[in-house]
Amino acid sequence: MVGRESGLRVPAGTEPSFSIMCSAYRCEEYLADTIESVVAQTRPDWELVVVDNGMSDSIAAIVERYSADPRVRLIRQENRRLVGGIATAAAAARGRYLVPLDSDDMLMPEFCRRMAEVLDARPEIDALSCDALLFQDGEERDMARSFLRSVTGLDHSLTLADLIGAHDVAPYFAAFRREAWFAAGGYAPGTDLVEDIALFLRLVGDGYDVRVLPEKLTRYRMRDDSASRDPSSVEAFESSREQAYAEAARSAGDPEALRALDRRLRGFRYQQALRRARWSFLQGDVTAARHEAHQAFRAKPTLRSTAVVAGLSVSPRLLRAIHPVKQHLTTAGARLAAKVVGRRAHLTGR
Repeated sequence: MVGRESGLRVPAGTEPSFSIMCSAYRCEEYLADTIESVVAQTRPDWELVVVDNGMSDSIAAIVERYSADPRVRLIRQENRRLVGGIATAAAAARGRYLVPLDSDDMLMPEFCRRMAEVLDARPEIDALSCDALLFQDGEERDMARSFLRSVTGLDHSLTLADLIGAHDVAPYFAAFRREAWFAAGGYAPGTDLVEDIALFLRLVGDGYDVRVLPEKLTRYRMRDDSASRDPSSVEAFESSREQAYAEAARSAGDPEALRALDRRLRGFRYQQALRRARWSFLQGDVTAARHEAHQAFRAKPTLRSTAVVAGLSVSPRLLRAIHPVKQHLTTAGARLAAKVVGRRAHLTGR
């Protein structure tokens, strides 16, 4: 066990309400900030289980700085990727509520207090998610398109149609009752890149009550390694999401979920075609960019796809000069994939 001395303490031998589970791999630049955000919680009955997922002496040394706080625990193992790291943390967790936390993200000081207020008062809720603030290089900003705009708030139990049809991926920040976490299999093997989405889909598909607290209680780090520069990673993420959504909707056979799936798949085709048009254009292949732009227009004849087709057909050179291609063709899918690409090394072990 390791930790740092702080003002608030839970009596020795008392089980924590929250087990915050962090799998750490190649995150030396960010891990201390993540730990500090947990230590700063205004509610003290938590534990932080950090899994050194790769036997890194530098990771272990960062956690050792907090050795005076018995609530912070370190487990070391060979790299088992993110899913395996969280599985190890969950097996060691003692809390009623399990909270997976990426090693580059942070909790707001009121996270545990507010989540507990809801979960303690609403025993019917099996998992409670919340909103997040995006931040980069120390600058906070609200999400441009929040998932929370797709639901009615805390009094609405999420459906598969909600999860599949949402414009943005649901924030992974959530507290799960331990019984629900283990019954649904937690972060399941074979769900890399979409382990959090797959868990939410399984919970809702199996009839568990999943809700969203419409408060920004977390900080979600957007890293500089942009997804728009890594086509293979973006495509892998999109493919994994499509598969997870399709399996959940078709397994349930719910008409609303199937309609949401159809809309989502058409949206994927549109986003993917625009993104490929951008990549082709940046590589100087105007013919391929035109083809992909027409594919986007066929999927969704929006003002945006119309403008891209027109610009590439009439004057690609003028398009580049008047409107930077990054602004013109960047898609919501690439923005959502940025975080996944940022932690690609963690997931692959490379």
